[in-house]
Amino acid sequence: MPINQSFSWWCFANRGVEDVALLQAAKKIGYKAVELLPDDKLPLAIDAGLVIASHPGHRLQLEGLNDIACHSAIEDTILKNLELAKKFEIPNLIVFSGERRPGHSDEEGIENSAIGLKRVAKAAEDAGINLIIELLNSKVDHKGYQCDKTLWGVAVCNLVDSPRVKLLYDIYHMQIMEGDIIRTIQDYHYYFAHYHTAGNPGRGDMDDTQELCYPPIAKAVSATGYTGYFGHEFIPRGDVVEALEAAYKLCDVP
Repeated sequence: MPINQSFSWWCFANRGVEDVALLQAAKKIGYKAVELLPDDKLPLAIDAGLVIASHPGHRLQLEGLNDIACHSAIEDTILKNLELAKKFEIPNLIVFSGERRPGHSDEEGIENSAIGLKRVAKAAEDAGINLIIELLNSKVDHKGYQCDKTLWGVAVCNLVDSPRVKLLYDIYHMQIMEGDIIRTIQDYHYYFAHYHTAGNPGRGDMDDTQELCYPPIAKAVSATGYTGYFGHEFIPRGDVVEALEAAYKLCDVP
């Protein structure tokens, strides 16, 4: 079966198409979901017949789960957003490691992140909502970010040991850091509760100007039995609706 596709709001909004028209156009193309909407626009997605695939669990900033001093504030924010997720039936809340801290090892960052997530894992389990640690590149876009390798995120998940603490495997970011995308999906798909896409280099359209070939990647994801959302998070160069349709057709593979 073809995978369910979604798109990240921030990439396509405010680019010449009115909000409701954009959501309706995506629905007509075949999209099942949208994600990363501002809170006040969540009802618009529901009205358009779209699922909200993901939402921030807390803010992406320098400090994150790898800093124990931040855990209380992050816990409060995640618990608040779990209530929002329940209200709008959002399956995934995105969480972040924070940047590497001088004098602290990767192992300490893993342990601290697991401690922070254990504080909220039971609440996520009770709500039936995934807390997904986003894998981001620390080479180009998020210099210093600590959860920049698949195995770092896997280690956190293993320490937390909760069915609701997983990873957001961002293909664009991991192409920059690791490559070997399809093998990684095959080997570690158990940990991946959500996917993001974009062309590399440049986070542009997923076309023949970039190095990633998405049809076989989409097939690899589908072959794992994945039933979540494959979220497009690229910056379109031209017409946003045409870009959405091109991405959808590219990844609409059996």
